[in-house]
Amino acid sequence: MNFPLYIAKRYLRSKSTQNAVNIINFITFLVIVIGSAALFIVLSAFAGLKTFSLQFTNTFDPDLKAIATTGKFFSISEKEAQDLASIPGVVNYAKELEERVYLSYKNKNHIAYIKGIDHNYRAVTGLDSTLYYGNWGVTEYNVVAGRSIVNLLNLAVNNYQEPLQVITLKPGKGSLTGDALKSRSFLNQLSVFVSGVYAIEDNLDKKYLFAQLPLVQNFLEKDSTQVSGLNFKLKEGSDAEQVRSKIKTILGDKTLVLTRRELNRTLYRMLNTENLATYLIFTLVLIIALFNVVGAIIMMILDKRQSSKTLFALGATLKELRTIYFLQGVLVTSLGGIIGVLIGSLLILSQLAFEWLKITPSLAYPVEFNLMNVCIVLATISFLGVLSSKIASSRVSKTLISG
Repeated sequence: MNFPLYIAKRYLRSKSTQNAVNIINFITFLVIVIGSAALFIVLSAFAGLKTFSLQFTNTFDPDLKAIATTGKFFSISEKEAQDLASIPGVVNYAKELEERVYLSYKNKNHIAYIKGIDHNYRAVTGLDSTLYYGNWGVTEYNVVAGRSIVNLLNLAVNNYQEPLQVITLKPGKGSLTGDALKSRSFLNQLSVFVSGVYAIEDNLDKKYLFAQLPLVQNFLEKDSTQVSGLNFKLKEGSDAEQVRSKIKTILGDKTLVLTRRELNRTLYRMLNTENLATYLIFTLVLIIALFNVVGAIIMMILDKRQSSKTLFALGATLKELRTIYFLQGVLVTSLGGIIGVLIGSLLILSQLAFEWLKITPSLAYPVEFNLMNVCIVLATISFLGVLSSKIASSRVSKTLISG
C-alpha cells in the first residue's frame, strides 16, 4: 500500500473540525473548476473562430498558387502548360489574370480588382459554392460581382440596358501629356453586365469582379500566354512539397509557388498570436487562483498538525508527511481540472448541438471541440497544481511537528 497516497485520499474526503478550513477548501476547489472550465471554453471558442475565419480562405484560395517573382505578370508556354497538367499529385490547375480597376455605374464609383479566370478555375477552388444568386453568364461580357460591390454601386443583375463600366490604366512607360489627359487616351474602358453575385465575407465581397480570362487579357492588352497566377488543386494525400518542387522545376525562377497558409500568412499569424495571448492571460488567472491551493494546503497542514505529530511518532518520515500534503494538493487540482473540463465540454457540445449562443439571428457563435484543447487544459492545471502543492508541502518541517 502507498501510505502517503492512502492518507492523502483520507484527508481529501474527510472534513475539518474547523468550519473556516472547510469553506476555504470548498472555495479553492470551486475556483479550480471554474478556472479550468473557463480556459477550455475560451480555447474552444478561439478554435471555432479560427476555423470559421479560415473557411473563407479555404473556399477562395487553392492548395498551391504560382505568382510572378517580379512584377505582376508572367508568361506560360504551351509546353509548360502540358508539363504542369501531367505532374503527379495535381488534379487540375487554372489560370488567372488580376488587375486593380475603377468601377463606375450611375455616378457611383468603387475601386476593386477584376480577375479573369479560365474554365478550370471554379473546379480548382471552391468558388462555385459562393454563388449567392444568378449564374456565371452566357456571354463573354458577363461578370460575377461580390455582394458588397453590388450593394455599393446599386447594381442590377442582367441589366443589359445600363452596363457596368470597368476602367484601368493602359500599360506603357513615360509621362502623360496634356492632350492624353484631356482625351483620356491613357485609359482602357470595358462595358460589362453582371450575371451573378457571389458572397464570401465583406472584405472579399467588395474586392473582386470575376470575368472570363480572354476578355480580361484583351482589356489589359496582354497576350493569351500572360497570366498573374496559376492555381493548383492537389490530390488528397499528395505531398505538397514534392508537387511544389516539380512546379518550380517547370516554371523556373520566374514564379514563386505558395501554399494556402503562405498566401494568408498574416491571417494565420494574427489568429495564432491571439490564441496564444488568450491562453497566457487565462493561465495567469489560473496561477493567481492556484495561490488559493497553497493557502488551503497550509491551512490543512496547520489543522492536521496533531495528526502529523501522531504519524511522525508512529514512524512516518518527514519526507512522507510532505508527500501526503503534496499528493493532496495534486489530487484537488487534478480532480478540479477534470470536472472543469467536463463542464466546459458539456457547454461546448451543447453549443454545437443546439446553437443557443448567436452572433446574428442566423449565425451561431462558432466553437470547436478539440481533444488537443482538453490535453492543454489538463496539462496546464496539472503542472500548476504540482508546482503549488510542492510549494505548500515544503512548509512541513520538523519544527512544526515537534513544536
